[in-house]
Amino acid sequence: MTAEELPGAAVPAPPPGTVVTGHYDQGPGYRVSRPQGSASWLFTWTVDGLGLLRQGTARIRARPGELVVLAPGVPHHYALAPGARRWRFWWTHCQARPGWAPWLRPCAVGDGVFAVRAPDGTHVRIEAAFRRLLADSRWTGDGAPPAAVPGEASAQPSVAVAHGSAARELALCALEEAVLLATAGAHRASAGPGARDGRVRRAEEVMAADPGAPHTVDSLAAGVALSPSRFAHLFTRETGVPPMRALREARLRHAARLLESTGLTVGRVAAASGFPSPFHFNRVFRERYGVPPGAYRSGERL
Repeated sequence: MTAEELPGAAVPAPPPGTVVTGHYDQGPGYRVSRPQGSASWLFTWTVDGLGLLRQGTARIRARPGELVVLAPGVPHHYALAPGARRWRFWWTHCQARPGWAPWLRPCAVGDGVFAVRAPDGTHVRIEAAFRRLLADSRWTGDGAPPAAVPGEASAQPSVAVAHGSAARELALCALEEAVLLATAGAHRASAGPGARDGRVRRAEEVMAADPGAPHTVDSLAAGVALSPSRFAHLFTRETGVPPMRALREARLRHAARLLESTGLTVGRVAAASGFPSPFHFNRVFRERYGVPPGAYRSGERL
């Protein structure tokens, strides 16, 4: 076993449903291991040095100007790359917005890993987006959000958790800008025939448009003229997650938005989000967001 393969001590991932971001400048000995993977997506943007990320069978060396994204649910490990003296990078744990899937898909390298080198002219703006993401995550909801600090990226670790729906949405908007800027070139380059499968994209659009509908692998496959087995394999290969897991995530996000913005009872939120059993809904919602639906609505969440 080489130094690259040593997983190190297990490090817990942030609770599901939260938006956590930070900036690290790490030296020799830095290593994170999650044998069960994470319940959230992990976005990393390398500023200096060299990192090594491994998820499933995929390995990526993260260099300056590269965005590396790890999808949830797959064992992963990351560390300072062997021989490197430092790894300075921004990172964010969150649930990816459904609209990001078409941007990330051309950057897939397998096992839920997406990697792209951003065009040189975008690097300054991408780092500025991460600075704003960190500042917006610190917003309490009172007054104006804090201004991003130009000198935030120092040797001292800096971490923030977005509290409240407004702070989370602002933080995700900043991350969305960074993802779009980094992947735009890759997306354009792969826009030719056969570059990405429109059937998977159409299935994602169907889920996002009406997550509460009684979708199944069979119905989604029929909608794009594929056999269920072929559809499930293609969807998993291109998105990093099986179709029913993607559907459950879409339903849970929809339920969270209903709890935040409507006065519907928990039972009606469950039904409107595609969960016929309130008991099952309460269980999976708590697994995803760390608290039951009623507590989430009351603000008892990170």
